[in-house]
Amino acid sequence: MSSPDNSTSPSNATTPDPCGNINNNVGLLGLRVGALFIIMFASMTGALFPVLSKRHKTIRVPRPLFEFAKYFGSGVIIATAFIHLLSPAITALSSTCLTGNWTVYPWPLAISMASVFGIFFLELFAFRWGSAKLASIGVKAHDPHGHDVSNGAHAAHGPEVGSDTKSHDSELEKGTPGRAVLDTAVAQVLGIAILEFGIVFHSVLIGMTLAVDQQFKTLFVVLIFHQSFEGLGLGSRLAFMKLPPKYNYVPIIGALLYGITTPIGIAIGLGIKSTYNPNSTTASIVSGTFDSISSGILLYTGLVELLAHEFLFNPDMHQASNKKIVSASICMLLGAGLMSLLGRWA
Repeated sequence: MSSPDNSTSPSNATTPDPCGNINNNVGLLGLRVGALFIIMFASMTGALFPVLSKRHKTIRVPRPLFEFAKYFGSGVIIATAFIHLLSPAITALSSTCLTGNWTVYPWPLAISMASVFGIFFLELFAFRWGSAKLASIGVKAHDPHGHDVSNGAHAAHGPEVGSDTKSHDSELEKGTPGRAVLDTAVAQVLGIAILEFGIVFHSVLIGMTLAVDQQFKTLFVVLIFHQSFEGLGLGSRLAFMKLPPKYNYVPIIGALLYGITTPIGIAIGLGIKSTYNPNSTTASIVSGTFDSISSGILLYTGLVELLAHEFLFNPDMHQASNKKIVSASICMLLGAGLMSLLGRWA
């Protein structure tokens, strides 16, 4: 009696190695390519609409809608940090494919914390440097919270020009490119650059994932809303930047840059679909590290620069009615809630 063939027994069956095997059986290739343009449109629409409607009177947008977008966007950014960045970072850096030191320490949280401190010290240095520059030309930077005390508008991290220096106030109002305006503009651009930096890597990585993901249809639909909401959050910040005329292109460039990041990720993913394994050791380390860094940036920006500045240090809010406070809070929580809900699928 012949012995049984053990080559097909369950114990000897070959199990695919998710850490090394590449099994990107990419279907719906035409739709994946089309997704590149659809998500680009959704992203750019979300980011550009607040910017263009703020500066063009032909696009009539009621001020309450702008206020809604601003507070809604703050909630979106905070939810993005926790749900769409820190959580995936923890998952990636807890992968069973990782060994050694990656398995004995909570690296995602440590990297995120280091990112928070890094942004804090960067802004601290930038503020002190900007204040010294303004002081050297006789302008007082009196508001450490980065607000224009004349109207409570958020000034994106920069030192403010004192109201006791009329000549420089005049320059700010007229938008003429004096050195005080330049320093304020540079501070604002730095603040927006920090925010955008935290979003860009995440957008590229999710684009690469969409290009090869087996659950493409669900992820595609979710990412349309994801990118639109995130774009609205960024765009509402870009729209309220106060820049002299020669720097008016900065918000538009910022919105366009955001709009192309996820499509770039999709294009890269499609281009390397035969060699890219999103579950590999290298991919887990890269995506986990970048998501951790980005989460720290958006946590600092969302909690310190947006919530604290808009609610705690904003003179308008100090005098606002309870109705306005409640309304702004609901808008913020709505943005955070909807973005958190999208984390169920992406």
